[in-house]
Amino acid sequence: MAGTYRLRPLLYTFRRHFNSDIKSSNTSKLRSEIATGPTLRDFIRNSSLTEEKSGEIQHENTQQHEEIPAYIPEDPHLGRSRKVYFETYGCQMNVSDTEIAWSFLQKKGYLRTGELSEVPPASMLCKFLCVLREKAEQTIWNRLQQLTALKKRRSKTQTPLKIGVLGCMAERLKVKLLEQEKLVDVLAGPDAYRDLPRLLYLAHGGQRTSNVLLSLEETYADVMPVHQANPGHSAFVSIMRGCDNMCSYCIVPFTRGRERSRPVSSILEEVRILSDQGVKEVTLLGQNVNSYRDTSEVQFCGSEPPRLSRGFSTLYRPRPGGLRFADLLDRVSLVDPEMRIRFTSPHPKDFPDEVLQLIQERTNICRQLHLPAQSGSSRVLHAMRRGYTREAYLELVANVHRIIPGRVSLSSDFIVGFCGETQEDHEHTLSLVKEVGYSIGFLFAYSMRKKTHAYHRLQDDVPAQVKQHRLEELITVFRGEAARVNNRLIGSTQLILVEGESKRSSQELCGRNEGNVKVIFPRQDVALQAGETPTAPIKPGNYVLVQITSASSQSLRGHALSHATLSSTGREQPQGLQDGQMARC
Repeated sequence: MAGTYRLRPLLYTFRRHFNSDIKSSNTSKLRSEIATGPTLRDFIRNSSLTEEKSGEIQHENTQQHEEIPAYIPEDPHLGRSRKVYFETYGCQMNVSDTEIAWSFLQKKGYLRTGELSEVPPASMLCKFLCVLREKAEQTIWNRLQQLTALKKRRSKTQTPLKIGVLGCMAERLKVKLLEQEKLVDVLAGPDAYRDLPRLLYLAHGGQRTSNVLLSLEETYADVMPVHQANPGHSAFVSIMRGCDNMCSYCIVPFTRGRERSRPVSSILEEVRILSDQGVKEVTLLGQNVNSYRDTSEVQFCGSEPPRLSRGFSTLYRPRPGGLRFADLLDRVSLVDPEMRIRFTSPHPKDFPDEVLQLIQERTNICRQLHLPAQSGSSRVLHAMRRGYTREAYLELVANVHRIIPGRVSLSSDFIVGFCGETQEDHEHTLSLVKEVGYSIGFLFAYSMRKKTHAYHRLQDDVPAQVKQHRLEELITVFRGEAARVNNRLIGSTQLILVEGESKRSSQELCGRNEGNVKVIFPRQDVALQAGETPTAPIKPGNYVLVQITSASSQSLRGHALSHATLSSTGREQPQGLQDGQMARC
């Protein structure tokens, strides 16, 4: 019936034109229309798709009363060399999603421009956006209004400029973006990038389109992202999507959906390709990266429950079986001994001893762990539904230092001014920062998000002025501790992966040590190996040994000694150094 229904408009049009053309003797026009129009195959193909009940992603069309064309050309060059410009805001997952979305558009004949000055001749501008904090969201709204003004000023003789919003913000604000403010032409949620070519095709036809439905299965496992990193430098590799933790302040489960992991075989293939391209550092990505669980193959499906950090719990029932994060990290680290491996963002509940022991054993897995605390108060942690107390968190930190003695750098996230937070709670957070000694801190004032547990059950009762004061105080404590710890590095020799020129001077280079601390040093030729005479220039992607001569709260300075490799360089730390080296606030 669906196929018959879709044929009616075509049959009716045929009869109408046929009768009219007999009277007017204008059959050539009819033949031309039929020859260039859709074929029966187009209608049959799309009818069968609409009848499937397999639970695949469905598509939304904001123009409810306007029928979407029943056929889309299968032309691989559908983009017709139109240019696409991406602006990416927010977390590393948005950077990774940009590369995934671009892979779909590139296959359809789109061209990518990296210069904002080229936007006027471009036909599509896509923005990957973050909705975790109110301040970041307001910045994005202002940017969209600027781009809408640019679109209106565009000459009618030029290809119409289309604005698209991709990622988390597309899912959360679809009605406001499309119907109320009318700032965008295309919305694509984080699980709808496969549909992006179709959405753009309809947008170029004059429609506003969206697909923001979430999936329980989409991992883009069969997609090879188009990495934009400098050759021989670094790249992000997404290993899982979504989150099941349901922390009371967090909107991620509502904008990115439930946890699902990419098959290990797909991840290893991507890492091998990056290694062949000369990439020297890979960061494994996920909203809760260390809860990775691959059940794609029968041998991975067992009944063993996951091992959590001691003293930690979950709101959800942990799912048994699967290849876990320790197994994946083991296999990834074996791909290339000269490739550094990092991962973010983890949850502290998913650091069983086997993960820490593996980090201790492998020379190419960075001894830099992200342990998001969010608060130093057990009462606030309970309100946040984090699944641990201050005491359990400190026990985890002690276990990290026991298994990886003197060789690990810690970073963390903190939210100040959460619902019901008192001055005493804030003092607990300050004391936790001093007790742990983090290397990097991502510090924010709380902003309530719709759909979250806090929005429905708690009250945002800490005044904005108090939040700002507490944030400034926390930043001051972080920087003071960082300056004290960084001074201990003066005189030490650090292995640095070179990133490129320093932002302030073309005569200086910068890179990062294993603890992810920025190190700046003069550009010069150095020995190919320590103690040898032949020298060579330093290039991005090189490992070099740098002796530290000065330090600040956010970076280190020194001078390069020689080129080096991961396998030939030890991890000697300066005496007395136990924690990290820098606060990033």
